[in-house]
Amino acid sequence: MADYANPDVLVETDWLEGHLDDTSVRVIEVDEDTSAYEKGHIKNSVGWNWNTDLHAAVGRDYVDQEGLSKLLQQAGVGADTTVMLYGGNNNWFAAYAYWILKLRGFDNVKLLNGGRKKWELESKELTQDAPSFSATDIKVSGGDRSEIRALRDEVISKLGTSALVDVRSPEEYRGEKLAPDHLPQEQAQVPGHIPGAANIPWGKAANEDGTFRSADELKALYEGEGITPDKEIIAYCRIGERSSHTWFALQELLGYGNVKNYDGSWTEYGSLVGVPVERG
Repeated sequence: MADYANPDVLVETDWLEGHLDDTSVRVIEVDEDTSAYEKGHIKNSVGWNWNTDLHAAVGRDYVDQEGLSKLLQQAGVGADTTVMLYGGNNNWFAAYAYWILKLRGFDNVKLLNGGRKKWELESKELTQDAPSFSATDIKVSGGDRSEIRALRDEVISKLGTSALVDVRSPEEYRGEKLAPDHLPQEQAQVPGHIPGAANIPWGKAANEDGTFRSADELKALYEGEGITPDKEIIAYCRIGERSSHTWFALQELLGYGNVKNYDGSWTEYGSLVGVPVERG
C-alpha cells in the first residue's frame, strides 16, 4: 500500500465495507465533534468520546490500562478482535486514539484510511442504529510504551538536540493565534513555538479525500524540512491530537525508529514559566 513501511496499520474503505458483520473486527469512531456519531456512523461501529472516554476523570492524563480495558470490554473487544478506528477531519482524533491505545499497550489496532471523509465521499452507508455487544473480559497488560511519548522535562532537556516538529497551522506557529479558528483562543498563556521546531502542518500528510499521502510524498514532506529517520523526533501541536496524526505518518507509515508525541504540546509548553519561546 503506497510502499509504506507498515502497510498493515491501514485498512481501506472497500475492505471494511465487506467486513462490517465480521465478529473479529470492531469498528470504533472517535471524532473532534463528539456528537457526530449520533448523527450517523458506520454500521456496527461504537462511538468513543475523545474527552470523557480517553482521558482520566481527574488530572490531565489518559485513562490507565484498567480504564482502557473497561472501554474495550464494553465495546465487545475480545482477545482476538482487531480494532478499526476512524473519525472525521482526516482521522485526527482517530489517530489520537490509536496513539493512546499503543501507549497503553494495546497493539491490535488499525486506522481506516481516509476515515469518515472518504467513507462519505464514496457514498457508503451510515446508520443511526447503535449496536449492542456482549461485554468481554479483555485486559490490557504489559507496560506502557513510554518510548512513543515525550513529557515536558524531556522536551526541555532536548532543546537543540532532538528534531522538533510543530504540526500546527503557520498562524499558530508564528504566534498570531493560540488555537485553530473554530476553537477558543485560549489555553496556553503565550503564543509562539518551541525554539528550533520545524513547522509542518499535520494536514499536509493527507490527500484531498482524507487518505494518507504516499510514502515518497511523505518522505519528501518531512525530509525537506530536516525531519530525517536518523534523528530523534518529537512532534507536538496544541493538545496532542494533530501531532498523533504526524506521529502515525512518521513512525507507522514511514517506519522512522525514534518518534515521540509530546501530548502536553503548546497548551502546556506555552504556559510554562521561564522556558524559551520563539515567535515569527
